[in-house]
Amino acid sequence: MLRATDVSLSYDEEAVFRDLSIEVGEGEVVAVIGPSGVGKTTLLRTLALALEPDEGAVTLDGTDAWAVDEAERLALRRRVGMVFQEASLFDGTVARNVEYGLRVRRSWSDRLASVLRLNGAADAVHESLEVVGLADKTDQPADSLSGGEAQRVSFARALAYEPDALLLDEPTSDLDPRNTAVIEEAIGEARDRGIGVVVATHDMHQAERVADRVAVLLDDGISEIGPTESIFEDPENERTRKFISGELVY
Repeated sequence: MLRATDVSLSYDEEAVFRDLSIEVGEGEVVAVIGPSGVGKTTLLRTLALALEPDEGAVTLDGTDAWAVDEAERLALRRRVGMVFQEASLFDGTVARNVEYGLRVRRSWSDRLASVLRLNGAADAVHESLEVVGLADKTDQPADSLSGGEAQRVSFARALAYEPDALLLDEPTSDLDPRNTAVIEEAIGEARDRGIGVVVATHDMHQAERVADRVAVLLDDGISEIGPTESIFEDPENERTRKFISGELVY
């Protein structure tokens, strides 16, 4: 369970969010929707343990990431994966990119074994590329990929090391329908593997398709969070209803 409890965070004394609480459980997909600039990316970076909140706690399986030493916090960070809006691939092959996350998250002895292909790393790379439909491009240079293919490799890289939680920041905003469908299917595969997924998206139809629960981020907090069908068909909060219907314009 990855959980933020009563979290507040400000930039230059301007609040991004106040007393915000959200959680994602094992094998669950939570979509975060809201207008552009409301703080969806900042929320994901907070859940990724990259930003320390001003107040509140961010916990993974009950351990407060900001109440432990740096070594333990790093160990917690390594259990959380993140895919950004724009793919960031390294020079080298597709397989080398996907394997990168496996290597940096392991001890030096395990990294040596990975080089020698004795610990199943190659299998993990192949399986994650199969999930995103790119198993036939293992040895292809990463810089030869299309934008959609590069984003799929970024997803495979995060999936390969089997994180406890996977955070996706507008992962399909620049993709065509085919690549979008592949990413959405991969989200389902991550859920089936027991990974908790939080996806920030401006596409409310996508949230309806992939999420078990939806959180609506408005102004400096979550106006409502609940089962996907309830949020879109019968929200309890009036501001949520207006945002979903398009009456609340930002």
